[in-house]
Amino acid sequence: MCLPPSPPVSALLDRFGRIHNYLRVSVTDRCNFRCVYCLPEEGVTWLPRQSLLGYEEIARVVRVMAGMGLRSVRLTGGEPTVRRDLPALVESIAAVPGIVDLSMTTNAHRFASQASVLKAAGLRRVNISLDSLDAARFARITRGGDLAAVLAGIHAAIEAGLTPVKVNMVVMRGENDDEIVPMARWAMAVAPAVQLRFIEYMPFESRWHQNVPAAEMRVTLASALGELVPVTSKQGGGPAKHWQIGPLVVGFIAPITEHFCATCNRLRLLADGHLRTCLAHEDTPSLRDVLRGGATDGELALLLRGIVGGKPAGHLAEMAGGTAFEGVMTHIGG
Repeated sequence: MCLPPSPPVSALLDRFGRIHNYLRVSVTDRCNFRCVYCLPEEGVTWLPRQSLLGYEEIARVVRVMAGMGLRSVRLTGGEPTVRRDLPALVESIAAVPGIVDLSMTTNAHRFASQASVLKAAGLRRVNISLDSLDAARFARITRGGDLAAVLAGIHAAIEAGLTPVKVNMVVMRGENDDEIVPMARWAMAVAPAVQLRFIEYMPFESRWHQNVPAAEMRVTLASALGELVPVTSKQGGGPAKHWQIGPLVVGFIAPITEHFCATCNRLRLLADGHLRTCLAHEDTPSLRDVLRGGATDGELALLLRGIVGGKPAGHLAEMAGGTAFEGVMTHIGG
């Protein structure tokens, strides 16, 4: 009988045998948007700057985790492009031995002028949020965003070679679900440089919006554009399930109706240094205090193993009943 290979001795394993090789790093909780599914209209109180991890501290955590099998890092926020000297962080993480994929999630509002600089610093790919192709609706969902600026950011990312650019659309019933097919048609015109990903709305603290199940989205697309063919090759380190429609790769991220907790390989380093092992749980200690308390790399590694070892089996968030995800999305980094 052929047995599967054993994980490397240094791997970051939890008690369910899941190997963690993907880290999402929130470089700031600040954002220049107030998206309706992410922030309350009145906004939130931002963290004091001294509470944020410094770039050297972030790079140190990445370096220690790379020694335990970390291979992919994604920079998130808030909005990462609002933090100063971001290329310096990109360059330091790209130089860490073992890191083979460094990407970023952005709203692209300021990205057109930064794309080539970040590419030169070592950024390899980018995910860009785009929840509507209608300028007025886009401004309403983002509470002030400029659609033209975001589209310019997408094209700048393509020109810089940060491809495939993954365009993310959070789908909300009665708000933008009528744009599922138009969004796919738009993306088909710029494929394969662009991949499209539809994301189920996730309830944070309050259930402000209505979810559209991924299965329903696939039926909508198939009825309008033809058969969706499953893609079996890996399209990144994230949780999306991918399908092909003509020249376009379409991903679906369905944390509510198609839980992917059993195969979760992700950890989230929040801007204040908390290492969240699950999107739905915030009961983890701050690495910031440990880093600033003089811990050695070995002591940090032991702490990381303990935190990951305590990761829960999954979340209990549901749209009807169940619980909402804990916290505010801009603090967590997606």
